[in-house]
Amino acid sequence: MLNRPDKSIRDRLTKLETHLNNENPLLLDVVSRFKKLDTVAYKMGLLDTSESYATSIPWWPLVSVLGTFSAGKSSFINNFLGDKLQLTGNQAVDDKFTVITYSSSKENRVLPGVALNSDPRFPFYQMSDEIDKVASGEGRRIDAYLQMKTSHSDKLSGKIIIDSPGFDADEQRNAILRLTDHIVDLSDLVLVFFDARHPEPGAMHDTLDHLVGNTINRSDSEKFLYILNQIDTAAQEDNPEAVVAAWQRALAAKGLTAGRFYSIYNKDVAVPIEDEAVRQRFEKKCEQDKAAIYERIHQVEVERSYRIVGALQTIANDIENQVVPAVKTAMNKWLKMVLMLDAAAIGVFIVLLFALSNVFDSWALFSYDFTNADIMSSIKLGLTIAGFSVVHFMARAFAARVIAKQIVTKIVVDKNLAGEHREGKILAGNIKKAFLKNTQLLRSIFRPMPVGWSMRSKRTLVQVTADACDFIQTMNDRYTRPSGASPQQEDVAPQPAQSAPVETLQPVKSETH
Repeated sequence: MLNRPDKSIRDRLTKLETHLNNENPLLLDVVSRFKKLDTVAYKMGLLDTSESYATSIPWWPLVSVLGTFSAGKSSFINNFLGDKLQLTGNQAVDDKFTVITYSSSKENRVLPGVALNSDPRFPFYQMSDEIDKVASGEGRRIDAYLQMKTSHSDKLSGKIIIDSPGFDADEQRNAILRLTDHIVDLSDLVLVFFDARHPEPGAMHDTLDHLVGNTINRSDSEKFLYILNQIDTAAQEDNPEAVVAAWQRALAAKGLTAGRFYSIYNKDVAVPIEDEAVRQRFEKKCEQDKAAIYERIHQVEVERSYRIVGALQTIANDIENQVVPAVKTAMNKWLKMVLMLDAAAIGVFIVLLFALSNVFDSWALFSYDFTNADIMSSIKLGLTIAGFSVVHFMARAFAARVIAKQIVTKIVVDKNLAGEHREGKILAGNIKKAFLKNTQLLRSIFRPMPVGWSMRSKRTLVQVTADACDFIQTMNDRYTRPSGASPQQEDVAPQPAQSAPVETLQPVKSETH
């Protein structure tokens, strides 16, 4: 019972399964594999029973839209959705992060930030706590930072779009930066907008530093698309390409090594371009770039599915190849330190007896008559054993604290999946906590294997890894067809009966391929 998730986690997983059953049944069975990993992690002490691997990563494909005020973010979102959802204008029209979700209702609704802060299904769950860390007391003003809007646009079905306030805001800057970093970490695609009407990128030094410079060392830098909007204003220039080149140089100067660069504009409010050849060139380039951006947005659902299954593999591999060796190493250090402290205590004890023997017969205090079971000998023996036990367990606790502080958890978190860095925390769990579970009072210091790690645990990880590979193969069969043949022509696993309620991602049996 101690290794079972608590009620709050069970409820969250149930809601997650209900959501996947409605939105993406292909991933429904992946949740059960995360539960198997949870069982191993609970036994090893990697997770609290109030945690689950399945709830540590976002299951909703996220597209975040960042940029400066009046860069055209809201107009782009409205054009993409075909829905005049966001306010537009040259000045700041919205100073909140807006989480845009699909609704079956044709009526658009605006909901307060508490709807996001209190719902674990959304990416800003308990975000008020994070705001408090950088701006004490601001967490209770969550509605000043977040809001949710709904849209009936089919293009939004199956994904979430997050529209950010202007990045160059001065007020509430620290909290906005914290929220910005949070959504960037969670997002599958990040659209970074700049305004071509302000051709001096040097004036946006801080903005470029944060939006571009910080991505140079990211493993997921390919998810960033850099968009120079309102490029139609450059059509009147003698050399309009120079405007684009200036921005590209500014981005390169900030360390941009990955990500695509696009230039677009809104034809509905575009500056008239009198030169027909120039107009056609601008329109053609705009349409090509918009089509490429829309295609990337469309692909986030597929990319998210692969990332989730990839997280399943990563966690299973990390437990066996990183966590277990790290805990074993810590346990060996702990054993050696405890034995050294025990030996030192005994040595000090003997030295004291020798020192005191010149004053009185100190050895007589610890002489035992084992031939006669007299009460005095039993008391002296019991006190001696109790004294050494106290010293030993104090040495155990002290050594455990020292070794735990020395554990430097290797940061292997895919921030795009896990969304957060906490000290001592990796995607596979808390190594320090797993080590400390092995130092509990009644556990022998000579036990070679970490608590909870057994052949059964290892078999569970092997099975989960194999299932993850089969899940990916199933997705490959759905999304790709390298042979070019039709499904009927290929040797594929039997399709579920037409009466099946949902299409779940069952592992594919190898003998059918």
